[in-house]
Amino acid sequence: MTLHSDRGASQLGGADLFDLEVIKKYDKAGPRYTSYPTAPMFHTGIGAKEYAQTLSDVADSDAPLSLYIHIPFCNTVCYYCGCSKIVTKKYDRAAPYLELLLKEIDRVADAMGNTRRPVTQLHFGGGTPTFMNNDQMRAIMTRLRERFNFVPKDEGEFSIEIDPRECDENTVRVLQEIGLNRMSMGVQDFDPIVQKAVNRIQSKEETLRVLGEARQHGFESMNIDLMYGLPHQTVETFDVTLNTIIEFNPDRIALFNYAHMPHMFMPQRRIDESAMPTPQEKLNILEHSINKLLDAGYVFIGMDHFAKPEDELTIAQQNGKLYRNFQGYSTQADCDLIGLGVTSIGYVGGGFFQNAKEMDPYAEKIDGDEFAVFRGYILSDEDHLRRQVIMRLMCDFALDYTQFESEFGINFKEHFADGIADLDEMAKDSLVELRDDGLTVLPAGRLLIRNVAMVFDEYLQKKKEGSGFSKTI
Repeated sequence: MTLHSDRGASQLGGADLFDLEVIKKYDKAGPRYTSYPTAPMFHTGIGAKEYAQTLSDVADSDAPLSLYIHIPFCNTVCYYCGCSKIVTKKYDRAAPYLELLLKEIDRVADAMGNTRRPVTQLHFGGGTPTFMNNDQMRAIMTRLRERFNFVPKDEGEFSIEIDPRECDENTVRVLQEIGLNRMSMGVQDFDPIVQKAVNRIQSKEETLRVLGEARQHGFESMNIDLMYGLPHQTVETFDVTLNTIIEFNPDRIALFNYAHMPHMFMPQRRIDESAMPTPQEKLNILEHSINKLLDAGYVFIGMDHFAKPEDELTIAQQNGKLYRNFQGYSTQADCDLIGLGVTSIGYVGGGFFQNAKEMDPYAEKIDGDEFAVFRGYILSDEDHLRRQVIMRLMCDFALDYTQFESEFGINFKEHFADGIADLDEMAKDSLVELRDDGLTVLPAGRLLIRNVAMVFDEYLQKKKEGSGFSKTI
């Protein structure tokens, strides 16, 4: 099975992306590397005291800030979901949570001494951020702007995840008015049989209505999330969804692999495993989708992300300025990220800090005039080196050893001798091309980029396993 389009061949090198034997060989669990070290390395030795000190330490930096706000509530449960959420139809739960968020915003700002560091990136995630009503969203943004120094709207990325089923006729207009300029919407699949099987009933009409409103109100970028590997999906049925999405022409498309891990995520136990596509059919759906998106003019950014040629993600990658954080690929510099809300994770001053995962302990800490951080991780010099190696691999699909030798004062091939030895096998399988001064990830390796990155993960190498993570493809 090979890519058939001229555009796809040019972009991905024309190699065989879907060698089934190679995919089976590397079909193992591994991180998505939205962080390094990954979350399983976080520990409870890091808490509120360390977080407060770190916020104070970075307050006078001139570097930009990124803010993440977690809204945990969902009206209904999607069976495939592995996100941290609270399923409830009681919308009155949003009001006390809003008060907690406002207190936490003030506490962070106070700890940083009302820093003037420019906020260039903001993301509302969940859960379902639009579980909050329009006035509540206004209140959050008003407080954030009072306490932080936002750059002008046209100079930053200010985004929100949208569920069209939670949008009234004014929602999109209000989101634009309070300063948001980017939108991401989960679709997964428009097929009604698939939707019923995963309890995500979302009509094409209501989805396209909200997307149309976003265009009408001047949202600069729209992303659509799709998912392959769900029950009852086939190449033919998923092609219909692809046609609809391509016709709408969003700026970005994320094509996620459904990771079936019912031992970790209880809602997934409601999915009928006998209705899930076979491994071969799942690969067929992936291959067909990639071909179709490339033919439609999208650029394969990496892993499961596609963007228009003129999109900022594409341009950033071409210029070597692409990054990854907890929201995935980003054009913003590798800046401090402040997490707000239950279970949110921040990256500040070279350390990760995660808030309490459950609402009661989170509320108890915030109401008690404390930070709710319950675990984290402070990176060592070796962690920073490996984090940068994995970051550039995931974003550039290449490594220039001399850059790391100059920046970190190492002999790359000696320092990573074990990892490079592991790459020899990948080179034989045409996943990577090895040179004396660096490496290039080949087309087949782009689909297995997580496997390539795992070679440089010191903690996985010690364990020699990727337990607790989803399959890499």
